[in-house]
Amino acid sequence: MTDAALLQSILASLPEIIVIAGACILLILGQFVRKGQEHLLVWASIAIVLMAALGTLLLAGEVRPAYAGMFIADRFAVFFKVVFYLATILTFLLSRKYAEIEGIESSEYYVLLLFALSGMMVMASASDLLSVYVGLELMALCTYVLTGFLRQQRRSNEAALKYVILGGVSTGIFLYGVSLVYGLTGTTQLDGMAAAVTGDPLDPGLLLAVVFIVAGLVFKVGAVPFHMWVPDAYEGAPTTITAFMSVGPKAAGFAVILRVFLNPLVAASNAWIIVAVIAVVTMALGSFVALVQDNFKRLLAYSSIAHAGFALFGVVAGGADGIAGVMLYLLIYAFMNLGIFGTVIMMRNGSFSGEVIEDYAGLAKSHRGLALLMLLYLFSLAGIPPTAGFFAKFYVLVALVERGFVTLAVIAVLLSAVAAYFYIRIVMLIYMREPEGAFHPALTPSVRATLAVTAAGTIGIGLFPAWFLRLAQHSVLGG
Repeated sequence: MTDAALLQSILASLPEIIVIAGACILLILGQFVRKGQEHLLVWASIAIVLMAALGTLLLAGEVRPAYAGMFIADRFAVFFKVVFYLATILTFLLSRKYAEIEGIESSEYYVLLLFALSGMMVMASASDLLSVYVGLELMALCTYVLTGFLRQQRRSNEAALKYVILGGVSTGIFLYGVSLVYGLTGTTQLDGMAAAVTGDPLDPGLLLAVVFIVAGLVFKVGAVPFHMWVPDAYEGAPTTITAFMSVGPKAAGFAVILRVFLNPLVAASNAWIIVAVIAVVTMALGSFVALVQDNFKRLLAYSSIAHAGFALFGVVAGGADGIAGVMLYLLIYAFMNLGIFGTVIMMRNGSFSGEVIEDYAGLAKSHRGLALLMLLYLFSLAGIPPTAGFFAKFYVLVALVERGFVTLAVIAVLLSAVAAYFYIRIVMLIYMREPEGAFHPALTPSVRATLAVTAAGTIGIGLFPAWFLRLAQHSVLGG
């Protein structure tokens, strides 16, 4: 690599370098933070992310390939990195009080979140299957540890163990697909794989490779049949980490899926048929199983599975409109899901956990403002207009219909109606029941700021959805 190419590569990956270097420095300096000064770790972590965000925005003007074609900084990556920054900063804010209550306010907690962020950023910019793997494992290893961060709780240890075992299996499946691709095409670069599409029908070996790669990736978004880890991991992990996992790693998984599905090799393999089946089964399972949950975090876990299924419908639609629809869906999902988890974290105070659905009975009579916020997030998750969640679903459905997948669009609408029931059930509890006891929510300034940002995003995108859709389309078409 020439000096000019090396400089270009460093410049293209500057945001990732900032996050990784910042995490390493924070790991060292964190050992000198005294008891009662842990809030300094939060603000230092947020400052690192903001510096990386500034670097990303400065690089947004042009396409920058790097590291001999294994990495690319383009508008597509910038869009997803903004989602990652949003999820990470809001997680830091939510962690300010929660980490103190749970006794997990060590520097390692924030460092692991920063390393997980760097892994997601690499995944968004990866243009080679090997760089995808590097980013994926960096993110996954950190989330495994964070899931089991409540070391004194058995369910947290169990959740982390299940997550790491199933994650290892999915990684093996993905790597086997990568090895098949390399053996049959001589390359792992996404652009280089396109040259393998010769002849009709497609080489059976390449078809098998695509199946393995898709299987390995759908695990990261919690899709069936690789969804088993989601309910246990969401319930056992610290609630702040659950909120982070429900948005950041999911968006990173979809970033890779969308890049892979833009490849002619995948298009020629008719992999959309496999993804269509996965989407229907995933959304059906998530929607119906959520109906019988009484633990709020498990309910949101199955809700996350159902939303992953809906987003996969946009992958099936393909094209610029389908991909832009998925990207907008993930941005909106970040706001409304972090918002609803913010209300759960706010309920954690003293011996009160806020994890049982019955805990929210009569909330409208004791805390009207918080009840109104929950109503907004729940209606948005259900896809009820004029919230942003409605437009997230609407643009995916439009892309399906325009591509001729009318049957899939009808199935998606019917399953969305099923999913709406368990959200409305919680609304009924909040507004139609009497409160069972008094409690004092942990409404710190950082939690208030998080809820304000997520509410503004949920309402703002609902008021101007076309502008945000054009932004997503520009990120696709603009490279």
